[in-house]
Amino acid sequence: MALQLETIYKLLIMHMLDEVEFPLTNAQITDFFLENEYATYFVVQKALNELIEDGFVFSNMKRNTSYYHLTSEGRESIKFFEKKIPNHMADDADMYLMNNKYQLRKEMGTVSDYYRMNNGDYMVHCQVKEGVDSLIELKIPAPTKEVAARMCANWDENERANDIYQFVMSKLSK
Repeated sequence: MALQLETIYKLLIMHMLDEVEFPLTNAQITDFFLENEYATYFVVQKALNELIEDGFVFSNMKRNTSYYHLTSEGRESIKFFEKKIPNHMADDADMYLMNNKYQLRKEMGTVSDYYRMNNGDYMVHCQVKEGVDSLIELKIPAPTKEVAARMCANWDENERANDIYQFVMSKLSK
């Protein structure tokens, strides 16, 4: 029975990733399972790791946050096996995604990261995205890693990215 549940959890994760147009974070996926009391944190992490090992999901890491994407193999597999997910679980996942879509998208819509350049300074890359399209993209040099990290945190915080986007749009469209 444990193997069956683990398989259902993997299918449910792939279903969630297939339903959205953007990657989901580890925290977002885990929150769904914990809120619905389907699985523990460790069971979800094991399922995610096995999905990556099997090539159905890939992840990328930005500033200590893992972002999960469905691979083409995962997309094909979920189409074939989606009927194996119990209806109530698929409905719960769909409802979670629908009820939290704005928040999930907002978390993915403002993206920032930094990297070290050859001269020792850091480059901060900030973006506001809508789906796969970039609405605004800024690259700003920072003198230290601490300043770069603070700039990224400020970009992601509250509505600052949207405020900056609105400011630029209003100034450029006059």
